[in-house]
Amino acid sequence: MQYERFIALGDSCTEGLHDPYPGSTQYRGWADLAAATLAALNPQLRYANLGVRGRRLDQIIVEQIPTALDLQPDLVALFGGANDVMTRHFRPEVVAKRVDAAVRILTRSAPSVVVFTLSDVSSRIPGVLRVRHRIDALNESIRAAAGQYGAMLVDLADEDVHDLRYFGPDRLHLSEPGHRRLAAHLLTRLGVSSDPAWLAPLPGEPLQPGLRAHAQWMWQEVLPVALTRTRNWFVGRSPGDGFAPKRPELLPVLDELNPWTAIPGGA
Repeated sequence: MQYERFIALGDSCTEGLHDPYPGSTQYRGWADLAAATLAALNPQLRYANLGVRGRRLDQIIVEQIPTALDLQPDLVALFGGANDVMTRHFRPEVVAKRVDAAVRILTRSAPSVVVFTLSDVSSRIPGVLRVRHRIDALNESIRAAAGQYGAMLVDLADEDVHDLRYFGPDRLHLSEPGHRRLAAHLLTRLGVSSDPAWLAPLPGEPLQPGLRAHAQWMWQEVLPVALTRTRNWFVGRSPGDGFAPKRPELLPVLDELNPWTAIPGGA
């Protein structure tokens, strides 16, 4: 199937954090890579990316889904839920209702909808074992909603998450290889070929840090974020406040004057 109107929804992963375009501060990410591959098959493809860092599912439902449906997409990819898992007062039944509502609304209006489960962060982030149960609950709700409403599922729960080269310095967001891998999984689910290198194992030995690296990560990445989130919580701010979608309109992808152009397999 050749898609003509592709919209990506979600949080910082959809926005493309930790995968900047070469020589630019603008983020690329899995959705841009997938859009470029789809546009190589159909130059008429138009693509929008409404993802904003820090967004929870309830915010995505209110802020992004109505905008997406107004654009009448024939393909929607929703990657979200990580920020719901990280909230102070996580309630699995509440998150399940949010997942159900998001998938139900999207599948009623868009002919093709793709959703993603999350990989387990506890294997690469020490001291967060309780998050695994939250991720399991989120993933079960995503699988259930996909099955009930006919959305396509990219199940990442069993992904090999031990090699830290697939992740940015914070070990939460994907790195460039991680985004390429996610784009390949999406394209495979759509029945579209991608660069084989995107799914090939990275050369060399997997990056598995020792105690010193864990301590450095805790000092440089975890503590500053924890302090910022605590300050924001006291003043009623969310992590993504002040940020807007990077690509709010459906625009062509394969255009030399378009800064979103990305050649599959290229730099």
